[in-house]
Amino acid sequence: MTTVLIVDDQTLQRMGFSMLMEQHPDITVIGEADSGAEAVRLTAEHRPDVVLMDVRMPGMDGIEATRRIVSSGGRSRVLVLTTFDLDEYAYDALRAGASGFLLKDALPEELVNGVRAVAAGDAVISPGLTRKLIDTFSDRLPGHSPQQQQRLTQLSDREREVLTAIASGWTNGEIAERLHLAESTVKSHISRILPKIAARDRVQAVIFAYDTGLVSPT
Repeated sequence: MTTVLIVDDQTLQRMGFSMLMEQHPDITVIGEADSGAEAVRLTAEHRPDVVLMDVRMPGMDGIEATRRIVSSGGRSRVLVLTTFDLDEYAYDALRAGASGFLLKDALPEELVNGVRAVAAGDAVISPGLTRKLIDTFSDRLPGHSPQQQQRLTQLSDREREVLTAIASGWTNGEIAERLHLAESTVKSHISRILPKIAARDRVQAVIFAYDTGLVSPT
């Protein structure tokens, strides 16, 4: 069973999302929040698998709420809803630690599948689109921290090569073909890379690669 917290300042929007989720027996809505502050409080209280987060809300917005939820170290993952795929809200959401985003006009099945994917530990945005976002807002890259640089040194040469390929937007199959590896070997490398760099998924791995200078904006 996947548990979901719905966050939106519009009552009808929350009702619509809740009704959609409850149509599926493998998903249950454990609560609703109308503000970022309420989202942070309810996430700490109920520990949902997925927080379906609106961005624009009065008071604490969805970006800050995402940042606080992720930094708490809990198991809850955040799926953000945005209006445009290449806007600053989508960029800021990923930098805040969201596991992906969907457009507000996504089809109902896309939203449901997105929730399931995030709950399973996957990212609901391609590394290629992540790269486009970072390239678009490259002037806002913060630079790496000493902790990030230390994590980078823990990677083997091959792991750095695979991480660079991920940051370039390559799929596992493309990485395997271009680096002359078995796809299962690529998956094994990725499973070792993510904990070493403290990334929850491939999207956060792309951000790490840019922050540490392993790859540069085009």
